[in-house]
Amino acid sequence: MNFRKTTETDSHYQALEKMPLEDLLRNINREDQTVPLAVAKAIPQIEVLTKKVVAKLKEGGRLFYLGAGTSGRLGIVDASECPPTFGVPQDLVIGMIAGGDTAIRKAVEFAEDSTTQGWEDLKKYEVSKNDVVIGIAASGTTPYVIGALEKCNESQVVTGCITCNENSPLAITAQYPIVVVVGPEFVTGSTRMKAGTAQKLVLNMISTAAMIQLGQVKGNKMVDMQLSNNKLVDRGTQMLMDELMISQKEAEILLQQYGSVRKALQAKQ
Repeated sequence: MNFRKTTETDSHYQALEKMPLEDLLRNINREDQTVPLAVAKAIPQIEVLTKKVVAKLKEGGRLFYLGAGTSGRLGIVDASECPPTFGVPQDLVIGMIAGGDTAIRKAVEFAEDSTTQGWEDLKKYEVSKNDVVIGIAASGTTPYVIGALEKCNESQVVTGCITCNENSPLAITAQYPIVVVVGPEFVTGSTRMKAGTAQKLVLNMISTAAMIQLGQVKGNKMVDMQLSNNKLVDRGTQMLMDELMISQKEAEILLQQYGSVRKALQAKQ
């Protein structure tokens, strides 16, 4: 197999400890600007996987993100933001990380090296062929993720992945791979940087596009968002003011009465 980790390739920048602070910041920013261009090249792959996600969610399935370290944390962030943003159930999009919840805040040594634990973690949720499992690993070599996707394939569970190395074991294992080649990191091998940014962008695209396709957005507004803090209540009030051409007081009363922007709009339109 012809596989080379470009994410581990030596940085284009040398003697970082001697670089003036402004140069450090500008060079990091210069590298970051290449990430959206790399993501753009992967849009055809992103579209194919997102279509599968939408189809399964419409059929009553769930979306799982599975990763380790930075990749796992990014999946958890995206999953955890879907309910408050789009008003969907907590168990519709599920983020999982090698080492469990402890690993969200603190690295759990060698957790990602197990070839069986990923599948064991998925089994706790009774994962089935109605679901989609997306493995996230910048390197494309994480045993925790690859082992889980192999078992998913055997069990007829749809599998996708987000990785930053071409021809990686993960990309070969996933039925619907997304490969975003960001190249060497500013700090050699530090995939929390460009690779992490690329993964975050792709996750945003998948979940946001899927939720729009599922009807959780009206126009360009988050009409199903959970009104869980004052900021969101204020946002919902403004949505009703703009959409119904009513006063702030009237909007506040409507929002309190119906408990959501969508329900208030449906009642008045």
